[in-house]
Amino acid sequence: MSILSKIFSDLKQSDQKAFIPFITTGDGGMDNSEAAMFALVQNGADIIELGMPFSDPMADGPVIAKSHERAVADGVNLHYVFGLVERLREHNNTTGVVLMGYTNPIEVFGYKAFAERAYEAGVDGVLVVDMPPEEAQDFKAELDAVGIDLIFLIAPTTTDERLEMIAEFASGFVYFVSLKGVTGAGNIDIDSVNHHLARIRKVIDLPVGVGFGIKDAETAKKVSESADAIIVGSTIVSIIEQLSDDRDKMVTKVGSLARQISSAIKQD
Repeated sequence: MSILSKIFSDLKQSDQKAFIPFITTGDGGMDNSEAAMFALVQNGADIIELGMPFSDPMADGPVIAKSHERAVADGVNLHYVFGLVERLREHNNTTGVVLMGYTNPIEVFGYKAFAERAYEAGVDGVLVVDMPPEEAQDFKAELDAVGIDLIFLIAPTTTDERLEMIAEFASGFVYFVSLKGVTGAGNIDIDSVNHHLARIRKVIDLPVGVGFGIKDAETAKKVSESADAIIVGSTIVSIIEQLSDDRDKMVTKVGSLARQISSAIKQD
């Protein structure tokens, strides 16, 4: 059983849902990234998603896209990403870590080298936004060799046939994009989410996390009634951007939001 699978299994036993916050590695400086990461872990994060900065983050809305641009401009690369994971692992071996990003930097690094370095750092899963299952065989083989899960996005427009293909490749969990569009956009239609989660679960026997559009504890609570995990990104990234010059205040605000969301989705 992978670390991610164990996290979901343990939460399920106590009828709890996973809280998965996202930050872009290096946004606002590596010290801010590290501070935000630890604030999230200390306030209820079960799994951390670390964005791998990329120059053309096409699936991300303005907030996260700009965070990629800032990190890339500061020279943040995969070596920094792995270093941040290692800093977490110096203190914590129980919180899951998922790297989220795009194909190009991974291909430049090399699939085998990336998988081995990710394993050494303590990564548990990887989500590559622009790598469809048809093109994922070689990368999956390298991740499988070191026991790292490969996670896929599922959109409201994903067909049943494509769900079956994803079911063959995905492990750990799958990430349902609750809205058509980019990260941080619009408001969630709970009935639509419930409909699609039921459809996904008929085909894929993995936990389903829901992201895009979850901005506060109230929305997180509603979505958690049917989802296995709540994924929050743009709101956290916004706080880091706005308070990058006041780390103490940023940490306090990030921690407060994390605590509110985690408490909301884990109430009995």
